Amino acid sequence: MYSRTRSKGFGNGFSEICRREIGFSNPSRYSRQFSSSEVIVQKIDLYGKLNGHEGCVNTVEFNSSGDLLLSGSDDRQVIFWNWQTKSKKFSYPSGHIDNIFQAKVVAFSDDRKIITSSGDGQVRLGQVLENGQVETKRLGKHHGHVYKIAMEPGNPNVLYSCGGDGFIQRFDLRSDSATKLFYCTSLAENKKQAHNSIRLNAIVIDPRNFNYLAAGGSDEYVRVYDMRYCPWYGTNDADRPVDTFCPRQLVETGNVHITGLAYSKTNELLVSYNDELIYLFQKNMGMGPSPLPVSPERLQTMEDPQVYSGHRNSQTVKGVGFFGPNDEYVISGSDCGHIFIWKKKDGKLVRVMVGDRHIVNQLEPHPHLPILATCGLEKSVKLWVPNATIHPLPTDVDKIIKSNRQGREDHSRLTLTPDVIMHVLRLQRRQTLAYIERRYNIDIESDEDEEAETYVLGFSDGEGSSDEGFMGNSNDCNIN
Repeated sequence: MYSRTRSKGFGNGFSEICRREIGFSNPSRYSRQFSSSEVIVQKIDLYGKLNGHEGCVNTVEFNSSGDLLLSGSDDRQVIFWNWQTKSKKFSYPSGHIDNIFQAKVVAFSDDRKIITSSGDGQVRLGQVLENGQVETKRLGKHHGHVYKIAMEPGNPNVLYSCGGDGFIQRFDLRSDSATKLFYCTSLAENKKQAHNSIRLNAIVIDPRNFNYLAAGGSDEYVRVYDMRYCPWYGTNDADRPVDTFCPRQLVETGNVHITGLAYSKTNELLVSYNDELIYLFQKNMGMGPSPLPVSPERLQTMEDPQVYSGHRNSQTVKGVGFFGPNDEYVISGSDCGHIFIWKKKDGKLVRVMVGDRHIVNQLEPHPHLPILATCGLEKSVKLWVPNATIHPLPTDVDKIIKSNRQGREDHSRLTLTPDVIMHVLRLQRRQTLAYIERRYNIDIESDEDEEAETYVLGFSDGEGSSDEGFMGNSNDCNIN
């Protein structure tokens, strides 16, 4: 009988539609299968653009119901969109003095509370008043950029931030209090030195255990902390992760860093590395609280995570995420301006599409439907829905992947060449000589060209000094 027929996968959808119509498939099951179908994902294409920002758009997020979309930009404005009609609902100045990197709607606030973070180090709260005006105030501040914040699931009053100063801070909206919990330090032997703190780029909370918080930044290790054991005061003594994650080929390399993290609904940890690949770790793949030193024998026994490749993540701090009702897919932007979608299970590339003329930075899935919002170096937000009739992979996909791989390999070789090392040493020697000459008031004409060259390469007195002192034009799209 037809009622006993089991379809393997969604297929072209016809059989499931028939089953739903005659009552053999409930609506929720049909919706989940529809949204997770590879056929549907392969049809995702551009639905429209949302224009209104005057700078690069760095963050997009749907509210919990999915009817509104929030965006933040280099222009320091926050905009609420009715994405279905492609129209602006309202906007407000965030109060930041630098680029907005993330904006989140506080759950259970009737979309009236918005948390933002920025390159100015601030974490701010925007409160929509009854008269439609928006009141903003600073909740706390880091020394250096704040790329990401994490809201505690199930508790809309508590959130965490990570900053370029290496600190993780906790905020409670009920008391407007900010607590510096601890700062992340290097796992190397000289970790006690303050200047070896880790500049943090990403922070996420385990959706199945809210006590676990993962953070990653300027080295190769993801650190997972149990907040129940955190003493809640700013000291490196509290920097005691309960677990760490790293692909074995990257252990102790020291030449990569983490730009994006995401937890799946089943505790899987997704990690995106700068100028490297994306890795998916199962919960049992951790290296423990103290991964170093690591023996060659231990490295050989480590299980390899699932890998996702083809994109390139070099020029900006890119996010990474899951897509589908049960996180069946992995999504990422790329320096080549494309959006990449892989099957989570086996890393198969199922969809590649042009998402920006330059770089795609952030992707946000709709909470209930197979819809994406993306942003990059352009000044618009892009919406993606299943409506394409074209081939899911462009005809030149092999060329795109090869170019991304070649760029990554060339960059890796360039950064370690003897010429570059000698050039840096020569500049350091020149700086030392110039300092000695100034100290003893030797009247020798300074070489302004050398000083300019040193500035371009980023030499400075102290870490992160440029984060606080530089203010660019908000209308210019900066590569961070």
